[in-house]
Formats: sequence, C-alpha cells, structure tokens
Amino acid sequence: MEFELLTLLKYLFLGLLQGFTEPIPISSSGHLVLAQYFMGIETRSLSFELLVNAASLIAVLIIYREDIIRLAKNGISYIVTRNPESKADFMFIVYLVVATIPAGVIGVLFNDVISEVLKGVHIVGITLIVTGVALFLIRNLRGRKQDGDITLKDSIIVGLAQAVALIPGISRSGATIVASMGLGMKPETALRFSFLLYIPVSLGGTLLSITDIANDPNLSQLFIPYLGAFIVSFIASYFSLKWFMGIMAKGNLIYFSIYCFIIGAAVLIFA
Repeated sequence: MEFELLTLLKYLFLGLLQGFTEPIPISSSGHLVLAQYFMGIETRSLSFELLVNAASLIAVLIIYREDIIRLAKNGISYIVTRNPESKADFMFIVYLVVATIPAGVIGVLFNDVISEVLKGVHIVGITLIVTGVALFLIRNLRGRKQDGDITLKDSIIVGLAQAVALIPGISRSGATIVASMGLGMKPETALRFSFLLYIPVSLGGTLLSITDIANDPNLSQLFIPYLGAFIVSFIASYFSLKWFMGIMAKGNLIYFSIYCFIIGAAVLIFA
C-alpha cells in the first residue's frame, strides 16, 4: 500500500511539473530530465510523457477556443466565398501550417538522436542558459506586427525556432515567442501564434502515439497514477498559461530569463 501511494505521488508530481512548465518559457522536457536525475524519479515508458502532453493540449484548446473557432469559420469562409474580410485569418492558418513543418520533419528524421544523445543533464543545463540568454535579449521588445501582418518568412523562422526546441532545455514556448518578438510581433500576437502553433504539433504527436499509449504494458498497473497525472497536468497547464498571459501583457519575461540562468548554472555546477 505504501509503495502504491508513493507511486501515485510520484506521477502526480511529474504531472504537476510538466503541466506547470509546459506553457511557460522554462522547458517542461528539461525539467522532467532534471527531476529524473536529481530526485531519482523515472517513468517506465514514453507514453506517460505523451499522456501528460495531451492534457496540456486540452488546456490550450480550451483557453484559445474562441480564436480557434474564429479562424476555422473565417478560413472556410475564405475558401468558399473568397471574402476579403476573411483573408487575414485564412493566411494566419496557412502560416501556422508552414511553421509546423520544420519541427515535424526534424522530429521524424532525428527523434532517436534527440532522445538518446541530447537528453543528458549537462545538455539541459547548457540549453537552459541558452533559453535564458534568448529571453533576456528580447525582454524589452514591443513590436507592432499583428495577426494580419505576419509573413511567410516570419512563419518559417518561427517554425525553425520550434524545431530547435525539440532539444530538452530549449523551451518551445520560449523559442517561438523569442523568434516572434524578434521579428517585430506584438507580445499578444507572439503569444497567440506560439500557442496556436503548439496545437497541430502536439495534436499530431498525440494522434500518432495513441497506439503506444493503448499498448503500454504498464497501463493496467498504473492506470490510476496515469489518470491522476493527466488531471493534474491539465489543471496546472490551464492556470500556468493564464498566469503567463498576464506576465506577457506586463512584459516581465526577465524573471524567466533569470530563473533559467540560475537553474542552468546550478545544474552545470552540481550535476
């Protein structure tokens, strides 16, 4: 009974950690690596990470549901009627699709290399510092580009930034927001583009991994811990993203930069 309780608490903690760190620019994958190294907490299969990522995806879908519905309606409207008022939203969808391609291609081609070679704790320490530097450089930027001002070039660059974030310790939200703001987007536009871009990548990964989750040999034994982690990850992701939206509005990215510097340096010193 004690072992079962400890197992449940372990997975609840990992779900909370992943859920809270997924939306904010401090790298959820990097923090999971650090938790496994410093606390001796390990999951038995990749399906757990896919499951809690799916929980974060649901939280993002709920928060951005109005944008998603608007884009879907106007995108279809433009295809059917060529209504010029719907063109900006249609092109926004096109740019999201284009920005999805680099991470998808690189993920398929180099997933084994990334998961085996670039998942060491020292790599995470270095990449967290890199994330901190990037956040520091754009901390005071306040661009003017809105949704309708995004270009094909912008989408390709942001897509490449998301591909770089496949390396643990490089925050996905951080990389895409840094790239977006560096290209002159307003903070709210950068944030929206970043998290709407997260949806197809995460959704694709979730759909492709359904069979892996269903065939997980640990699923029956760990059903309750998995379920608990899923729920905790969803709740943590929802409130973390809401909190981060407020941070972005106030322009306080410097705090995340300092955090990444401190954690990255600590890892390199003590690991």
